[in-house]
Amino acid sequence: MAITAQQVKELRERTGAGMMECKKALTETNGDMEAAVELMRKTGLAKADKKAGRVAAEGRIEIAYDAGAQKAAIVEVNCETDFVAGGDDFTAFAGKVAAAVLAGEPADVDALNNVSVDGKQYDELRRELIAKIGENIGVRRFAVVKAKGKLASYLHGTRIGVVVDVEGGDEELARDIAMHVAASKPQFVNSDEVPADVMAKEKEILVAQAADSGKPADIIEKMVEGRLRKHLAEITLLGQPFIKDPDQAVEKLLKAKGATVHAFVRYEVGEGIEKKEENFAEEVMAQAKSQGR
Repeated sequence: MAITAQQVKELRERTGAGMMECKKALTETNGDMEAAVELMRKTGLAKADKKAGRVAAEGRIEIAYDAGAQKAAIVEVNCETDFVAGGDDFTAFAGKVAAAVLAGEPADVDALNNVSVDGKQYDELRRELIAKIGENIGVRRFAVVKAKGKLASYLHGTRIGVVVDVEGGDEELARDIAMHVAASKPQFVNSDEVPADVMAKEKEILVAQAADSGKPADIIEKMVEGRLRKHLAEITLLGQPFIKDPDQAVEKLLKAKGATVHAFVRYEVGEGIEKKEENFAEEVMAQAKSQGR
């Protein structure tokens, strides 16, 4: 039977696939729209599986709040290129996922596969987007923060996102703390949160470094203690100099405002992911060879 342009248009709108793929699917299913949709979904799933092994180190950070701003979800959603990361489809997907994480509070990324996102299972929606866009897409990590005080957030573009839980102070202070976390990358709120094994490893390194100085053992011990204090200040929020006033530590600022930071989450897109270096000329040659040219 003849496939009309209107049928192709409808299938494209429903699947996001290319015109020729839609026409082919309609031809194979004798114009049956629902059968064609099912076929396109199956094709899309196959494409998604093929792309699953590709490095997705670009993307965006999304933050969603509940109505009372007592709970927030922060999510890192990844793709392969910054071009796709800025696109409307990917942006919409990331926003829907953040809202779904906020509502469902899944335990981990695996559990997210069973969460409903915009009326579909997360993994189904993800695979459909992969088929449409042609890149590996997925959620790398997320966190749900519940307020003990009040929540504040800061997004630096779309690549760095922070949520903080601050008790006391005002909204400006809370936002300033979120901005500070984004810029200064503390690992912990205070020294009490730093695991003992982290400090033991750092001390081991500092002792080894100081041993080469030839100084007496008691002097080395004092040197190591001083360097450990400096290291603690560098990795803890309270110990860092405040970005807006480097002469003042964050701890001093909070005390002056009668405020306490209970927790923070800081995500940066692609943090810790090893990106593959691409050689465009080699990529073109490889593609040409694979097509028998």
